[in-house]
Amino acid sequence: CDVEEPNGQLFLHPKITKREIINTRVPRVDYQLCDFCGACARACRFNALAVLQKSVMIFDELCHSCGNCLASCPRDAISEIERPIGEVFSGHSGEVRFLQGRLNVGEAQSPPLIREVKRRLDSDRLVILDAPPGTSCPALNSVSGADFVLMVTEPTPFGLNDLDLAVQMVRKLGLPCAVLINRADVGDDRTLRYCAEHELEVLAQIPEDRELAQAYARGKLAVDALPRLRPIFEQILTRVTALAGGAR
Repeated sequence: CDVEEPNGQLFLHPKITKREIINTRVPRVDYQLCDFCGACARACRFNALAVLQKSVMIFDELCHSCGNCLASCPRDAISEIERPIGEVFSGHSGEVRFLQGRLNVGEAQSPPLIREVKRRLDSDRLVILDAPPGTSCPALNSVSGADFVLMVTEPTPFGLNDLDLAVQMVRKLGLPCAVLINRADVGDDRTLRYCAEHELEVLAQIPEDRELAQAYARGKLAVDALPRLRPIFEQILTRVTALAGGAR
C-alpha cells in the first residue's frame, strides 16, 4: 500500500501475471449548457473547480471524485471522464500472493489507488499490508479495517515523535496494535519507557547490524540473508496472529 514508494517487488521478486490501469473520475463542463452560476465550485469541498466569467477551471489533481459538482449543477452541464492515476500489479512469489500499487508520477492523491489495492485482497488468507509512513490520509487508508497494526520505530527522538502520532491515529481508529523497535541499540530508552507508559507491547527489538543493512541494499530479505534473525520474525508472526484474533 506504499504506492508512492513501492519496493515490495525488490525483496519478494514476484512473477507479475496481471497489470491493471486504475482510473478516477473527474468532471468536465458542457459549455453549451453551463451558465457559469458557480454552484459546482461552491459545492466542491476540495477547491477543484473555479468558475470564471466565461469558463470553468478544473484542477484534476485536487478532485476527490465525490460527485458533488454533478449533483449541484442545476443545468446538468457537468459530466465525468476517467483519468488514470496509477497501476495495480498482481502476481506470486512462491506461495505468497503479491499485490502492489504504483502511483503515477506527479499525482497528488494516493488513497484512491490504495483502496483499489485493498479491494483486491483475499480476505480468506493471512494478509500483510506494507503501509506508507506517517499519519496522513495514505497511512490512514492503509490501516483502516486491519485486524492488527504493527508499528515499526527507532529509539530516537524523531522515531518517538512519529510513533506517538501513529499510536494516536491507530487508537482513534480503535485498532489493536504493538511496537517493533528497529536499530534498537542506536538510541536511548525513551521509546521503551513510552511503550510502558502507554501499555504498548514491544514484540521485538532488532539491533543495528551492518550485515543487515548490506543485505537490504542488495534487495535481500533479512530472514534469508541472516538466518539467525528468523526466530525473531517467527515469534513476531506468532504473537501478531494471537493478538489479531487467533484464526484470522
